[in-house]
Amino acid sequence: MGMLRVMSRRGDDRITWDSQGIETNELDAVAAVREAERIFNDERKKGATAFRVEAGKTVGRIDTFDRTAEQIVLVPRVVGG
Repeated sequence: MGMLRVMSRRGDDRITWDSQGIETNELDAVAAVREAERIFNDERKKGATAFRVEAGKTVGRIDTFDRTAEQIVLVPRVVGG
């Protein structure tokens, strides 16, 4: 199971997809991963930073969507003032 988490003032919004369902071209899984990738790209264009998070591994920054990731966390650009 993959998950995209988008941080916001409300906490975080989550989109999940079934990694095995993608391999077998299940319609719901394919639609979910496409939506997650669309959101990822939109947020990156706005300046968000993305991190790949996996249990037992060091968190790493990523620049492109990775449908094989356990979890991707998007942190919006922080604006000071």
